[in-house]
Amino acid sequence: MLRNRLALVLVTALAPAVWGTTYLVTTELLPPGRPLLAAVIRCLPAGLLLIALTRRLPQGSWWWRSLILGALNIGVFQALLFIAAYRLPGGIAATVGAVQPLVTAGLSALVLGDRLTLRTVLAGIAGVAGVSLLVLRADAELDAVGVVAALGGAVVMAAGIVLSKRWASPAPMLATTGWQLTAGGLLLVPVTLLTEGAPPSHYSLANVLGYTYLCLIGAAVTYVLWFRGLRALPPTSVSFLALLSPVVATLLGWLALGQDLSPLQALGALVVLGSLLAAQIQRPRTAPESAPGAGPTAAPRPVRENA
Repeated sequence: MLRNRLALVLVTALAPAVWGTTYLVTTELLPPGRPLLAAVIRCLPAGLLLIALTRRLPQGSWWWRSLILGALNIGVFQALLFIAAYRLPGGIAATVGAVQPLVTAGLSALVLGDRLTLRTVLAGIAGVAGVSLLVLRADAELDAVGVVAALGGAVVMAAGIVLSKRWASPAPMLATTGWQLTAGGLLLVPVTLLTEGAPPSHYSLANVLGYTYLCLIGAAVTYVLWFRGLRALPPTSVSFLALLSPVVATLLGWLALGQDLSPLQALGALVVLGSLLAAQIQRPRTAPESAPGAGPTAAPRPVRENA
C-alpha cells in the first residue's frame, strides 16, 4: 500500500517538475512578450487533442462543472499568473504563490471536511520560506496589483484543486482533463487578443518546437498526471507538489543558462523538499475499539485524514 502511494506521489510530482521547465522553454524558444499566447497554444490544442482521442463530451452538470474547473485550474489562473509576472519580479511572484498549499489546506478543511493538522501548517510555512530563499532578491520591489494577482492566483489554484477533488468525474481521466484544458484555453483567447493583439504571422522552427513541447508534454501529459494524482491522493498533499516548479526552474537556470546558485538558494531548495516530504507523510490510522457485543465483521467508519 505504501509503495503504491509512493509511486503515485512520484508520478504526480512529474507534472510540476515539468512545469518548472516552462521558464527555460519560454526564454529560449518562444517569441518574447507573448505569455498568454503561449498559454493558449499550450492548453487549447492539448484539450482538443484529448477530446478527439476519447471522443467523449461532457454530459449533464459536467458542462458547467468543466467550465468552472477549466477557469480555475487553467484560464483564470493563467491570466492572474500573467499579471503577477508582468508587475512583480519573479522572486516575489513565486514567493507569494507559494502560499497556495496553505490555502488549499484551509479550503479542504472547510469544503471537504479534511483535518487541518499542525504538521501541514508548519510544512506550508516552511515551503513559503524555502521558496523565498530560493528565488527572492533583496532589491525586489513590491507592486500592489501584482501582489493581489499573485495571491489571487494562489487562491484560484487552491479552489480548483479542492473542487476537482469534490467533483469526481465519472468520465475517463483523459476526457475530464481535455474538457478542462479546452474550457480554460477558450476563456484565455479573448483575454489574449485584448492584451497581446493578434498572433505573429511567422514562427521559427524554435518557436514551433517550444510550443509543441508545452502543448504535448507541458499540458496534455502533465495535466493528466496531475488530475490523476488529485483523484487518488489528498488535495493538500498534491498541492505541496506544486512547490517543485520553482526548484526545477532554478536548477535549470543554473545548469542550462549558467545562472548563479548561492548556498542560500541551495538551502531554500532543501527546505522546500523537506516541506514536500513532511506534507506526504500520513499518520497511521488506528481502528477504534470494538463496542461490546460487536461481531468480528463490524467495520469502522473510514476516517478522512489529510497530510
